Parts: sequence; C-alpha cells; structure tokens
Amino acid sequence: MKQRVTTDINAGPKRLSADVLIVGGGIVGTSAALALAKAGRKVVLLERDLCGSRSSGINYGGVRRQGRSVSQLPLAQRAHRIWEGLSDLIGIDGEYVRSGHFKLARSAADMQALEAYAELSKPFGLGIELISGERLRQQCPWLGGAVVGGSLCPEDGQANPRLVSPAFAQAAQRAGAHIIERCEVREAGYDGTAFSVRAELNTGEGRQSLQVRAASLINCAGAWAGKLAEAFGETVPMFSGHPNMAVTEPIPHFLPWSLGVEGGSIYCRQVSRGNVVLGGGRGYAQDENRARSSHDAILALLPQAVDLLPALRHVHIIRTWSGVEGYLPDRQPVLGPSSTQDGLFHGFGFCGAGFQIGPAAGEVLADLVMHGRSDIPIDAFSIRRFQSTLPVADFNLASEPERKIQ
Repeated sequence: MKQRVTTDINAGPKRLSADVLIVGGGIVGTSAALALAKAGRKVVLLERDLCGSRSSGINYGGVRRQGRSVSQLPLAQRAHRIWEGLSDLIGIDGEYVRSGHFKLARSAADMQALEAYAELSKPFGLGIELISGERLRQQCPWLGGAVVGGSLCPEDGQANPRLVSPAFAQAAQRAGAHIIERCEVREAGYDGTAFSVRAELNTGEGRQSLQVRAASLINCAGAWAGKLAEAFGETVPMFSGHPNMAVTEPIPHFLPWSLGVEGGSIYCRQVSRGNVVLGGGRGYAQDENRARSSHDAILALLPQAVDLLPALRHVHIIRTWSGVEGYLPDRQPVLGPSSTQDGLFHGFGFCGAGFQIGPAAGEVLADLVMHGRSDIPIDAFSIRRFQSTLPVADFNLASEPERKIQ
C-alpha cells in the first residue's frame, strides 16, 4: 500500500515558524521542499488536500521534453537529469521508463512543423529522429493509415503521477520538511519583518487555526495560486482547465512509445500492465475544486484513438477522470521572484505540462531562495509579463496591511 504523508497536529504547536513556507503540495512545491530541506533549511509546506492529489496526480504521466517551447528546454533538460536519478532521490522508481515519445504527423504540413522543431531544438541535444515513408510502416505496423510520419525523442518517457507526486512529499518529509496536509490558507501578508500566513486545518474531528511565520514564501498553489499572488498586489490572468482522461482494460502490449499528435487533440501511452492511458478534449468543472470527464469528449476521443491505433477497436474503457489545472494565456508558467515583495517566489501555471519540468522548477525555486539566482534562464516566466503597467519599484508592502485571501 502506498504510504501517505500525515501530520499529527495534536502533537505540534498552533503557531509555527520556518525559514521557508511553501503553499502547495504538488510536484513543484514538494520538489522545492525537498531541495531546501536537504540544504538544511527549516521548511513548512501547507497543502489544502493531500500532496500530489491535484494536477500533479491526475495528469497523463508524460515525461517529455519534445514539443516544449524553446524557452522551457533548459528547464526540461535539468529535469531530465533529475528524472534519471529518480529512485535515489525519492525512494521509488514511480514506474518511470524512458520509453520514447513519438509525435505523430497526419499531413505534410504537420511533418514540416515537426522537421522545423527538430532543427530548432538541436542546440539542446534532444536527439530527435524523424520517421516517415516506408521506415514508418516497417517500424510502426501498429499505426493506422492516417499517420504520414512522426518525430521520435527516444529518451523521453512516462511515469505514474499517482506514485511519483506523493513520493516527492514523502522524501521531503524524510529530509526534515514539515508537511501539513488538509490545511487551507485563509490569509497571507508581510508585516515588514516576515511573512505571516493564517491557515485552517481539517483535523477530521473539526477545524483548527494555524499561524505560520517565515522569512521566505513560495507560492506553488496550482490553479489557486492567483489568489495568493493577488494578496501581494500581483494580478495574473489565471484560468482553470480540466483534462479529459481515460484508461482501457489491459490488452497485449503493442505500443512501445508514448504518443502525441502535432497540433494536439489526443495523446496515449501503454503501461507495463497492458492498460492504455488516453487523453484529449476537456472535462468540466463541478465547482471550483472538482472536475469530471466529459461523456461527449470521451465519445469524440475514441474514434480518433482507433484511427491512430486500430488495436484499440472493441477495447473497453474501465475508468475516466479529470481534475483542475491552472492555465495562463501564453501557455507559459510563472516561475521566479515576485515583482512586488522581496522574499516571495512563484511557481505555478504550468498549463497541463508541468509533470516533467516540475522537479527542476522546484529546484530553481530553492536556488532562488538560497542564492538569489538560478543557472536556468527563467526571464520568460516572470510574473512581470502580466504587469507591465504596474509601478513595482514604488510598491512597498511593508507599509501595507496584511492582504487576505478570500
């Protein structure tokens, strides 16, 4: 049985202090907690639900560099090295395999786009191979006739997010981080000396108020991170997305690579047990915190899947799911220091593609806290890109009252 991170709050104080307070227990926040705790920093992490239960746990499980914007590739390359040592870092392999990621082209225009990306990404050493024509048919007899070619990144892969994401939290806890689950932040501010956060802890028998003070604050609150940023005068155009996911019954293994399609619409991978994980389209929100897969989107997904992979004809879907992910209009994350408050750092808005780069994003945040810089270029991810009219140089939170998160 998978071990869950737990905290006996009756054994601890209602007031805590830390060097670093992290809000959000997804793969980015827990990776930052792990790096900081291993470096000897006193870390408190607050997660409103269970660590890894939100977008870090409900995603497709693709561990790919291919297809990312060039600005993300240095971060993806750092993450690639972290994933290589995953077992030593978090204590489990998380079903991580470098199976390869194959992006399909369904037209000559798609193939030209893949060729252009292969050329653009060459300086980053992804090792992309273009496959088409007779070689495609010989190497991929399992493909349907709609595919004319593809782009293979042989060292990209896949993993089980339901195992990997909670394991980062458990590793951070073993390293000394104080992980508190089922703890929702209600107020946050800076009083001129330290960050002060009031949270509400669900003990199972009632609710208890918890006050945390810290010298640094990291905002990794996922789809809800905009509320925390707004408490410090930083408004970002966040919106929620809901992936539409399904998994089949186990069938004989036929699919060697994780698949995507140029232009989007569908992605799939086959795990060692034989189940095929499929994604495409959008689910729908039940409320701010919950989402479900869409019946119509699943029905639209299935014929596309069969066109690409005829082996899926007559195969049963055994489960569908969705979740809540945070998106930004330019499909780039916010990663880096606050534009308004020293000591505040952001890592959110990974737009449904944060699983692979999450561990590197966490380490970048830890670098910023400890050293004030990172060797990974992150200017493209600055929160300032949404606040070009804000006179940030004159914004002094030390003289402002604490801002509340409603």
